[in-house]
Parts: sequence; structure tokens; C-alpha cells
Amino acid sequence: MLNEKVSTLINEQINKEFYSAYLYLEFANYYYDQGLDGFGHWYDIQAQEERDHALLMRTYLQNNGHRVTFDVIDKPEATLNSLEDPLTQGLAHEEYVTSLINKIYKAAKDVDDFRTMQCFDWFVKEQGEEEKTADDLLKKFKLFGNDPKGLYALNQELLARVYTAPSLVL
Repeated sequence: MLNEKVSTLINEQINKEFYSAYLYLEFANYYYDQGLDGFGHWYDIQAQEERDHALLMRTYLQNNGHRVTFDVIDKPEATLNSLEDPLTQGLAHEEYVTSLINKIYKAAKDVDDFRTMQCFDWFVKEQGEEEKTADDLLKKFKLFGNDPKGLYALNQELLARVYTAPSLVL
């Protein structure tokens, strides 16, 4: 059986992953409104990934005999006044999520919950990838975003992104 503190943290994280999906859909909406369908598409896929993370954690809890409870998902808190704002806020949000995943991992480690640690190894690695991707996108925008041709090319690059389902086996 999972430790109650670990189970509670994972259940809370499920709800935070759904919030992340809402936040990224808000970013997507902003970019679609600005006529940047590639950026919107990129954040639509980010939202799908966050929903997948929530469902993976849900399955993990259920497979380990714990009931999942859903909370109210808050309205996304985002102030979007420039094309760079979602990118900056997205990176900050990924860093925040990394801190939450690390908290779960540490709680599991503290009680020698090796099964949860093994499962969350994947999420730790995933968060490293998420932060790098968000940082790379922000850097590209800072390099090319003020040039209309560069912005167009970056938008086209983002439009080509293809969704890939996670490969974590629970």
C-alpha cells in the first residue's frame, strides 16, 4: 500500500496537471486570437500532455488501491499582453511543476516507497524535457519573434508538431 502522504500528494498533483492543461489551453486561445495557429497548436499539444500526465497518475493511484478525488480546477491565472508572455509564463509554470514532482519523489523516498520512486523517475525525466523545451522555445522567440519572417517561420515550425502519447508503463 502507498503511504497516505504520498497518495495525497499524487492526488493533489492530478488536479494540478489538469490545471496545467487549462493554462496551456488559455495560452493556445491567446495565440489563435493573434493569428498564430502554430503557437496555438503547440500549446494544444502541451495541454494534451498535461491531461495525459494526470490520467497516468490517476491510474497509478487506482492500481495501488487508492481512491482518486477531483477538486475544482481554478480558472487559469495568466496576464497575456504580448506574444512573449505565454512563453515566459509557460517556462515558469514548468519550473513550478518540477518542484511539485520533486516533492512527491522526496516524500516517496522518505518512506522507502520504491515503487512510487520508480514510477516518478519517468515524471522527473519528463519535467526536465518540459523545462528544456519551454526554455528553447522562449530563446527562439527572443531571437526571431521581432522579425515578421522569423516569427512566420517559427509559427510554421510549431504547426508541424505532432502529438506523441506517453510511453510510461504502470
